[in-house]
Amino acid sequence: MTRIFDGQELKRLTEASLVWLRANQQIVNAYNVFPVPDGDTGTNMVLTMQSAYDEISQSGERNIGKMAQSLAHGALMGARGNSGVILSQIWRGFARSLDEQDVLDANMFVKALATARDTAYKGVVRPVEGTILTVSKDIASAAKQAYDEAEQHGTTLDVVNLIEMIVSAADESVKRTPELLPVLKQAGVVDSGGKGLFFIFEGMLRYLNGQSLDDSKAIQPISIMNFDKHIMDMVEDGQDYEVVLDLFPTHPLELDEFYAKLEQYGTSIQIGEGEGMYRLHIHVPTEKRYKPIDYAISLGQVTRVVIENLQAQVSAKEDAGSHSKLTQNRIEAGQIAVVAIAPGSGIAKVFASLGVAAVVNGGQTMNPSTQEILAAIESLPTDKVVILPNNKNIVMTAQSTISLSVKTITVVPSCSVPQGLAAMLRWNPDGDFNVVKEDMSSALKEVCTCEITNATRSVELNGVPVKEGQLIGLVDGELVVSSSELQEVCLMTLEAAKADKKEIITLFYGANITKQQAYQIADVVRAAYPNQEVEIQEGGQPHYPFIIAVE
Repeated sequence: MTRIFDGQELKRLTEASLVWLRANQQIVNAYNVFPVPDGDTGTNMVLTMQSAYDEISQSGERNIGKMAQSLAHGALMGARGNSGVILSQIWRGFARSLDEQDVLDANMFVKALATARDTAYKGVVRPVEGTILTVSKDIASAAKQAYDEAEQHGTTLDVVNLIEMIVSAADESVKRTPELLPVLKQAGVVDSGGKGLFFIFEGMLRYLNGQSLDDSKAIQPISIMNFDKHIMDMVEDGQDYEVVLDLFPTHPLELDEFYAKLEQYGTSIQIGEGEGMYRLHIHVPTEKRYKPIDYAISLGQVTRVVIENLQAQVSAKEDAGSHSKLTQNRIEAGQIAVVAIAPGSGIAKVFASLGVAAVVNGGQTMNPSTQEILAAIESLPTDKVVILPNNKNIVMTAQSTISLSVKTITVVPSCSVPQGLAAMLRWNPDGDFNVVKEDMSSALKEVCTCEITNATRSVELNGVPVKEGQLIGLVDGELVVSSSELQEVCLMTLEAAKADKKEIITLFYGANITKQQAYQIADVVRAAYPNQEVEIQEGGQPHYPFIIAVE
């Protein structure tokens, strides 16, 4: 009997995709090319899929066309990062092809995959092969070829047969991505977005085959150094407390058994490893908040335990976060308003001082969603809005808001905080909208961005060998130096940026260094560059000791 794929079955497939993608989230995150704290692909895709599923989770709709439209809308509103936006476009094309359809058969599935591919490619200004786009293309081609061959031989394929084939095609496509994109081969990884798409379809197949979705293929603990940045900033129902502890097991730890036991107690399980110690993170309901501790003690020595009330944390974050989206400066109807994304409170204040109308909290490791940016836009009393994403991984998300509002919106594609600040100096609230857009965009080329952070893994890129945890310097997004000393890496990065040929050096210091440390570094920079004006400001950004503007 042929399985009927209606709206309810699509909902179950979506849930399976989400669960399996979340189970393999850290595997996808591990394929990031650059060893920098970033809005990780796996996390962004999970949050996008979570939003898509939330949109349909309570729906009783059986019409697959209508269910697909709701699913695509949820994905678009929750899209985070470039990978999330492309994923939302895949769902958008899929839904468009199924418009007015009651159920899904093999022929319509093939057509839907083709439309999904076309929509995703059209949504990217300069499509790059060796990415999630390539994987979407390869699975659409594999499905079409399989269907055509079946017809030629007089046999019949159903949707389940096709999903089996596209999972295999996705797997092969992901393996080929390093041959298509040299930077992947140089870094020794496959494309993370493509791998995420593979897990989405594999989750569907596992559900259809009755296989478990609870465990990932390989439970791989992340390094202790990267532990905190990999914890998802999302609290689900029933997650009342967060428990974090350090365990030195008496005997070698069986990770699969360890993970399975912890799943009996809670969710959002993360395991870090380093020098014989395992750091555990888990979200649990109130009645089970001591269970992980007791279990860990049975396995060895527990040296640190932290228990936090998650609901209290969420309330505090919402209170604090609401300020980041409030109007900072008065804008009249008819004027041009600017919405800026800022990774820290200090940087947000600088943008506000330059006239930004609304600030959305976000940046590396915390890419805002389409809905969050759209809410800031809609809160303004004018119909003319410029968005400054200030991060290359937020540009596509910002652009996705354009079609969702009746307001006139443009994105000035600033890929860093210094670029966004340079653009603001060209802003004219009463100017011609197109002229202002061009003026602000032209300013992006007038500033060089230096970033100092810690490497999240060992790798060699651009001829620069890097060890995990080492300080690294980037100039306009390119890795240029590595060092174990903050002062040294700052000076080496500025040298690579040819700061001696510029006039102004502005250092924005992050949340993870003290004001005293920051000012000491600034003094060293002043001594090294006596002919340049050196300024220092509190940035408040996480993970990056310094973001430096050189102009």
